[in-house]
Amino acid sequence: MGRRSIPTRPRFMTTVISVLLMLAGMGAIGVSVASQQRAPHVEMSADVASSPPNLMSHGNHSETAGDLRAHARRAPHRNDAASTLPRSKPSRLRIPSIGVSSSLQHLGQATDGSLEVPAPGPRYNDAAWYRHSPTPGELGPAILLGHVDSAAEGPSVFFRLGELKPGDAVLVERADGSTARFTVDEVKRYPKEKFPTDLVYGDIDHAGLRILTCGGAFDDSTGHYLDNIVVFASLDEPGS
Repeated sequence: MGRRSIPTRPRFMTTVISVLLMLAGMGAIGVSVASQQRAPHVEMSADVASSPPNLMSHGNHSETAGDLRAHARRAPHRNDAASTLPRSKPSRLRIPSIGVSSSLQHLGQATDGSLEVPAPGPRYNDAAWYRHSPTPGELGPAILLGHVDSAAEGPSVFFRLGELKPGDAVLVERADGSTARFTVDEVKRYPKEKFPTDLVYGDIDHAGLRILTCGGAFDDSTGHYLDNIVVFASLDEPGS
């Protein structure tokens, strides 16, 4: 098991309702490719029973959770731990073990208050950084997301995310010329209705990374996957 959320003085994400920003967009991050390839299988996490309920609605395609614009917060511009990096926006994501090399979009919220996800077009298959989370390497959980596939084009940037194993490397190139090097702690799958909000978005005592996409079974009636895949990773110690 990797390091998990530990209460600390700084608050990098907001209340549970702000977490719905991420979940509101997750339904659009995968569409069925049942007639094509199947994404790597990830076992369901054993701790979902204790997870708080997810308040995400399922009434429309985007699974909008309501107008949450007032709940977004930027990470404080501070550096409270010796093993963190100063704030610098991410520019590229590389995950060598699964062949990912993607520029990073900087996404926030849509006009309805839901989380933006990579839109159809030339950058649909790029990964994205949620710009109201810490920058990768800062103290707290930096959030990355991306599509798993599309009906039109097949596998997308995070199609193989479920293949990651503890110890795999994740590298995030930053605007200041540095590279934040993370090591995967664990890979989990959670039902969307039991998404572990505190675990994924809560305060932590180190520089962490969470990479999210859709997974599990596909529900033809809603046009969305039923689960989320979450990769938990931690910043390597300087010089490691």
